[in-house]
Amino acid sequence: MAVAAFSVGQGLSGRRAPSFALPDTSLKTYDILDYRGRWLVIDYMKTDRPFSKPLSKELDQLKAKMGAKVAVLAIVLPPDNTATVAKYISETKTTVPILFDSGQTAMWYFKATPQHPSFDSPHLFVINPQGMMVRDWNQSDIERGGYMPQVEALLAGGSDNKK
Repeated sequence: MAVAAFSVGQGLSGRRAPSFALPDTSLKTYDILDYRGRWLVIDYMKTDRPFSKPLSKELDQLKAKMGAKVAVLAIVLPPDNTATVAKYISETKTTVPILFDSGQTAMWYFKATPQHPSFDSPHLFVINPQGMMVRDWNQSDIERGGYMPQVEALLAGGSDNKK
């Protein structure tokens, strides 16, 4: 019941996660269906945003702390490309796979329409083992901080305690 209350804020959570199969820099494809049965954290990011680097570090730590119970993926859109992502990986030493989306997947996740064509970045989505988007945090949430204990509480099976 608590999750449903949090779903209505931006209207992005509380629904089945849109499916995707996206490549990384080495052209390995990551299919969201391969993560059913596990928690999945998706970070829509841009490599040039100031909050992306600290968030990548936190997501690497989350991945290490939670182990096989949780998968973490990052997704970028143009103008990010293999060169900007390779530089970002080199600078941050992130182990989170960074996938490339040409925009279609982002449109589904952010419910983009001609009236609302944009989205904020970074933006985190938490998807439960059944494939439902149970919570998301937008750029201003991430800039304010305090979101990671909420993420960890969800992944541990508790509540995110957002009021």
